[in-house]
Amino acid sequence: MYAVNLDDYKHLFLDHLTKNSSVKEPKNLYEPIDYILNLGGKRLRPILVLMSCDLFGGNPKKALDAAVAIEMFHNFTLIHDDIMDKAPLRRGCQTVHNKWNLETGILSGDALMILAYKMFDAYNLRTHKSLLNLFNQTALALCEGQQLDMDFETQTEVSLSDYLKMISYKTSVLIAAALKMGAIIAKANETDAQNIYNFGLNLGIAFQLQDDYLDVFSETNFGKQKAGDIIENKKTFLYLKCLELASESDKKILLNLFSQKQNHPTKVAQVVALYNKYELSKVVKLKMDYFTTIALKYVNKLTVADAKKELLRDFSKHLMQRTL
Repeated sequence: MYAVNLDDYKHLFLDHLTKNSSVKEPKNLYEPIDYILNLGGKRLRPILVLMSCDLFGGNPKKALDAAVAIEMFHNFTLIHDDIMDKAPLRRGCQTVHNKWNLETGILSGDALMILAYKMFDAYNLRTHKSLLNLFNQTALALCEGQQLDMDFETQTEVSLSDYLKMISYKTSVLIAAALKMGAIIAKANETDAQNIYNFGLNLGIAFQLQDDYLDVFSETNFGKQKAGDIIENKKTFLYLKCLELASESDKKILLNLFSQKQNHPTKVAQVVALYNKYELSKVVKLKMDYFTTIALKYVNKLTVADAKKELLRDFSKHLMQRTL
């Protein structure tokens, strides 16, 4: 029942996305937009908009325009993130700026953001205002999160609370906003709308911490470079927690390894050995469980049927098991 529901939401969304994706003139502006929107992916955020609307007794079809807006905005951030990261590939295909050029990447990303805003015009004045307030708050938080992430690259001192704030802004707020948008469209009460938002915010943090874990400890690469965070000297939860727990001598070793611009052949093995020495695998799993537990407490507060709460619990389990 759970998988069928998610599949239904996804098909509903993809049909609506197709109706709102057309290559117009100038083609060099709109073809990159069509390209990025059709690169695939889990479509997690738009699915959450539809699922939340349904959960609170609304018609998911009425949430389709908001779902497309969220997906357009998400892909706008991907285009610009890839430019900032100088990334050649996205989901195994050429990035927009690589397939076209840097200027086209910037401009098509900007246009995609404007198109996302236009999707909200489908809603009445009151709903439109609520959705736009949430959208603007979310978009700004994402920019702040991206800047914090970039700042961390040159900062010598980054605290765990700084890191959790960064991933909350960069990853979690969009998941939370997707859920709250569905609630707003379904005319859920303000308390329920905030509780579903807080559910998404905490689950999003757990999800990102799991990304940190999987990058180092997973046997499956999920289409990503194994230990990419270590190779790129990313200040993840694992790295920051290791600095906190390590002896002075081990701390010096870790700092030295992460100061290397070029990847040393034994660097990954040395870092992983330090992570294992301080049982970072267990530590990060406990932190993931902590945020997942908080997320589920907000589910318990929702004034919806128990069966619907169970749907969210089931969704959380599948998300964290990466079986979506």
